[in-house]
Amino acid sequence: MDEQSPVMGIGALSKQTGCNIETIRYYEKIHLMHAPARTEGGHRMFNHAQLKRLSFILRCRQLGFSIEDIRNLLGLVDGEGANCAEVKLVTEAHLGEVRQKISDLKNLEGVLAQMVSECAGTEVPDCPIIDTLYAAA
Repeated sequence: MDEQSPVMGIGALSKQTGCNIETIRYYEKIHLMHAPARTEGGHRMFNHAQLKRLSFILRCRQLGFSIEDIRNLLGLVDGEGANCAEVKLVTEAHLGEVRQKISDLKNLEGVLAQMVSECAGTEVPDCPIIDTLYAAA
């Protein structure tokens, strides 16, 4: 099968990838997706290469890459000069961000656990959790 031959409309692409139609249009609008061929009636027709590109974008989003990171990765691929070192740099930067978020979440977990441990959960008007939240403001 020729990867460039139009094979499916936007509804079929949406169903096959699980991506909302409006999201596909958005990715086209911000130029992550290349503009598809159009039928005489103006309907979008996507080819296999565009299906693979959308799948790549969706997998990157699942892994938490930002739109700008995805744009950079696709730029490396589109330029056909992509090398593993450049891809690794983008991925290492993202990994650092993920590790920072994990650290922040662990700190958040500790604060919340402390607040919960200080509350007896009785039906009294004073609540240590509310007191702690007010004290932080």
